[in-house]
Amino acid sequence: MDDAIAVLNAGSSSLKFSIFIEKTPDLELLLHGQIGGLYTHPRFEVHKDGNLIDCKTWPESKHFGHKDAIEFLVQCWDEHESMEGHGVAAVGHRVVHGGLEFTEPVKLDEEVLGKLEKLIPLAPLHQPYNLAAIRAVSGHRPGLLQAACFDTSFHRTMPAIASEFALPREYSEGGIKRYGFHGLSYEYISTVLPGLDAAAAKGKTIVAHLGNGASMCAMKGCRSIAGTMGFSAVEGLPMGTRCGSIDPGVLIYLMDNFGLDARALDELIYKKSGLLGVSGISSDMSELLSSRDPRASEAVDLFVYRIVREMGSLAAALGGLNAVVFTGGIGEHAAEIRSRVCRDSSWLGITLDEKANDRGGPRISRMDSPVSVWVVPTDEELMIARHTFSLMVGR
Repeated sequence: MDDAIAVLNAGSSSLKFSIFIEKTPDLELLLHGQIGGLYTHPRFEVHKDGNLIDCKTWPESKHFGHKDAIEFLVQCWDEHESMEGHGVAAVGHRVVHGGLEFTEPVKLDEEVLGKLEKLIPLAPLHQPYNLAAIRAVSGHRPGLLQAACFDTSFHRTMPAIASEFALPREYSEGGIKRYGFHGLSYEYISTVLPGLDAAAAKGKTIVAHLGNGASMCAMKGCRSIAGTMGFSAVEGLPMGTRCGSIDPGVLIYLMDNFGLDARALDELIYKKSGLLGVSGISSDMSELLSSRDPRASEAVDLFVYRIVREMGSLAAALGGLNAVVFTGGIGEHAAEIRSRVCRDSSWLGITLDEKANDRGGPRISRMDSPVSVWVVPTDEELMIARHTFSLMVGR
């Protein structure tokens, strides 16, 4: 029975997938997994109910890529007993950039794909792989409904002034604007916040999506009005390997005095900086927190400092603050980071409950805290599945 929704999240060297089935009142996760090590050491694994139920490895290969991974997944969907007779009826894809045109999820066809390919220069590290997965599915299942769900769409509610750079108009009119990212994560948080804190959902909330990619979003009435990421997914906070906001004069200096060209700068700011660059040890926050190396401490200190700086900036954009939500891998699991951010942001009205924070919440602020603070696991895959299902049934 073809009633399952497959969700694909394609990266440069991995293809993550989830399978959802319809269960009243919402979709239910049937299984999830990934094929990692593309173009190097491909490895497949699938999990169900928290347990690893299947895995497979291939010999080292520079040629086993997205097309091969999709072919293998399609075969699994047809044959794997863990599918319990559910056939895939539609596939939803995370697509990082929707530009100014795509403000909501959309069914994919050649016209839409052509428009999305034109956005590759705006997200060169993500968009090509997102589109490669879409085309690979089309090659194996030409008639299968596919949907694109965009990381930028949620932020299209930002006021026009919040999306502008102070550049000559021909550049802004050519698409150089603040787009914002991690929108699927923020959208999911906006759907669960009313059940946690109705007043905050109607009011002013800062959501911190902290992980290998990190950003923050100011939401008023659960709508994005400002964020830390802008034209690209490198602006804002320092991240695992991305530098975050940097004086553009630094880049010009590196070109003039160190001979770096555009491609070398791209490699530097996306892959060699952030927590990894400052520490010289790792991009993994848990490893840095457990290290006694002073360079690791400096990387963590810088990460916290920038979050606290942005907290004040976003509170100013909101004109006040009712709640803070931590999400993402670091936001959900690093109690020390949450504690330090809340302590250094206490002037905003945050009073942390340390015991609740150590437990992981969901509420980690004291009940008398003027600003409530929450830990909420995000679920971008479920958000994509919901959108895809709605497109499938014509809602």
